[in-house]
Amino acid sequence: MIKNNKNKKIAVYDFFCGCGGTSRGFQKAGMDIAFALDIDQDAKNTFTKNFPSTVFCDKSIKELKVAELQHTFSEHQGSYKLFCGCAPCQPFTKQNTKSPKQDERKDLLTYFGAIIKECKPDFVFVENVPGLQKVSKDKHGPFPAFKELLDDLHYKISCNVVAAQDYGAPQLRRRFVLLASRHGEISIPNPSHGKSTETPYKTVFDAIADLPAIVAGECYDGDNILNHRAATLSELNMKRIKASEHNGGGRNNWPRNLWPDCYTRTNKDGTTHSGHTDCYGRLWWDKPATGLTTRCVSYSNGRFGHPVQDRALSVREAARLQGFDDDFEFTGNLNSMARQIGNAVPVDLAFAMGNHFINHLEAIHGKV
Repeated sequence: MIKNNKNKKIAVYDFFCGCGGTSRGFQKAGMDIAFALDIDQDAKNTFTKNFPSTVFCDKSIKELKVAELQHTFSEHQGSYKLFCGCAPCQPFTKQNTKSPKQDERKDLLTYFGAIIKECKPDFVFVENVPGLQKVSKDKHGPFPAFKELLDDLHYKISCNVVAAQDYGAPQLRRRFVLLASRHGEISIPNPSHGKSTETPYKTVFDAIADLPAIVAGECYDGDNILNHRAATLSELNMKRIKASEHNGGGRNNWPRNLWPDCYTRTNKDGTTHSGHTDCYGRLWWDKPATGLTTRCVSYSNGRFGHPVQDRALSVREAARLQGFDDDFEFTGNLNSMARQIGNAVPVDLAFAMGNHFINHLEAIHGKV
């Protein structure tokens, strides 16, 4: 485990912390995780297991009073404060069936803004889906008002859509990020990996190839690897994955009798319904993984098949693809652990942003 050091100069307040992706990345960058908030009990159990010294609040931000933060403010009185607001992103995804106006979660960024207005932290970090900034104020999007609030509070702001793989994550994942500072101009850091750099993207092979082989339904019982557990497969799905070529194969390799019914029906023009092409697919060894979802250990819900073993990703493999170290232990049932991982901010992305905040501060005030 990473040791908590209360002499660190930047204290992190992680609202909507989930299982701790942002906190782990910022902690690896050298920050102290002072406070965390989330209403998901399984995420709370995972977070508190891995950050035992952090003050955890399991109530909604709508019910949070600033007075409840005073103890941590006093404990970290000599530290700069960084507030993270990685609110649930579902209201702004393409897959969301509710409009942002109907979805109560859209207001969470507004409540986060109210906390910022009262506390005025040194730094603010927001991570969300690329659709967040596109919902205008007249369509009840919270971002325009949130950005106006930061402007009114004299924060310098930089925001853009970035790719997690550009910052060392071994998966393809586009995210909207905002960095704000009360200590001068700040920018989005330049990519550290990929075509524009001297460092290639991390691949699935880089991330998981050294893990012991297991079969579908097995949980590895070695002492040194936690949560290396794979979901069971039905007899039919076992036939499907065995019929899939290694290293990127999928349902295009199958005989037609293995196709799900939804892929055999025809469209109005007589063509076969193509469906989601990544479903039932294997990952490629030599590429970053496709973006992880809350069903990232399910063979039928995306390209989450192991490149060569006849099973879906294990919890530990999914965790590594999301950037979590092997000493980070997940709690809950299989579906819950997958949901926590899929919802997490990629640790590598948070680590890069955390380092950037530190470099920004040191450029202005000297080494911290």
